[in-house]
Amino acid sequence: MAGTGEVFVTLPTRSPERAASDLVALKRDWLERQLQRLESEGARLAARPALGHGRLLLLDGRPHRVVVELLPSGRRRSRVEHVKDGDAQPILRVLLAPADERPLPHVIERWLRRQARVELERRVRHFAPLLGVAPARLAVRDQRSLWGSASRRGTVSFSWRLLLAPPSVLDYVVVHELVHLADFTHSPRFWRLVRRFAPHVDEARGWLRAHRSDLRRALD
Repeated sequence: MAGTGEVFVTLPTRSPERAASDLVALKRDWLERQLQRLESEGARLAARPALGHGRLLLLDGRPHRVVVELLPSGRRRSRVEHVKDGDAQPILRVLLAPADERPLPHVIERWLRRQARVELERRVRHFAPLLGVAPARLAVRDQRSLWGSASRRGTVSFSWRLLLAPPSVLDYVVVHELVHLADFTHSPRFWRLVRRFAPHVDEARGWLRAHRSDLRRALD
């Protein structure tokens, strides 16, 4: 099902054409619920204030206020500061350079990508020896359909958007992909190993399902 509300049916090559309409009829109630959910989520996200004008941005699973300030003239490089002050609501302070022509979301995304790499590399260094695997490469990408992936060449890839999730969710996805370097199935053995090092699997997967739209459209 596409985010536009269109429904695509994929069938085996030799299936009769009527199988598609039969499947849609069988799943009609489920499809209608999903379309209503997508419409509701789309309306909620469209109603958000713009970045820098009141919208809250998730980071580490916590809502952050985005504050935009202009740097003095002559400054060419914008920067982002993560301000945490005890129990007060944390802030992402974006200091925009007058000569920086990038849109605000681009400035924030570049900072988030750098922070995501630091956090993901730290977790991979921690979990890989415990799992007895040695990734050949770590890639940080904008994967909107997958939060992470692992290749048979030893590359583990992660979406930078995981930085917006709670640390326990980040741990789960890292462990999941590292275990795939030893077991490319989702067998009972695979899940036993994942749960051994990330016992909060169910909570993490539930959080990602509940917040996937907020993560995927965080900077839209």
